Amino acid sequence: VQLQASGGGLVQAGGSLRLSCAASGRTFGNGPVAWFRQAPGKEREFVAAIDMWTKNTQYPESTKGRFTIGRDNAKNTVYLEMNSLKPEDTAVYYCATRSGRIVYSAQNQAGAYDYWGQGTLVTVSS
Repeated sequence: VQLQASGGGLVQAGGSLRLSCAASGRTFGNGPVAWFRQAPGKEREFVAAIDMWTKNTQYPESTKGRFTIGRDNAKNTVYLEMNSLKPEDTAVYYCATRSGRIVYSAQNQAGAYDYWGQGTLVTVSS
């Protein structure tokens, strides 16, 4: 499966953006779909995940309450709605998925994912 992330851009602090992750080659399967981000000079960081089987979601403390991950079955996409953006949210955002299901506790690990999109840049100005 190929993933295409889109929707990044420049936004002022406090603003909102909606990222999309589109799958081609096949539809999203039962494996989780996650968003990660990487800022310059920093390690890749978990942002959000959704279990495509149970619909359960998880977020780290840094994005909980501000970001929402969801699926749009009609468009075969997974979105990331980002509100109350902060300058520290500036990064390249990547979507990822895998073929099979994994336990909830492993869904925030980058190493659990087999397929990655190319990334979309989000810049939040202060």
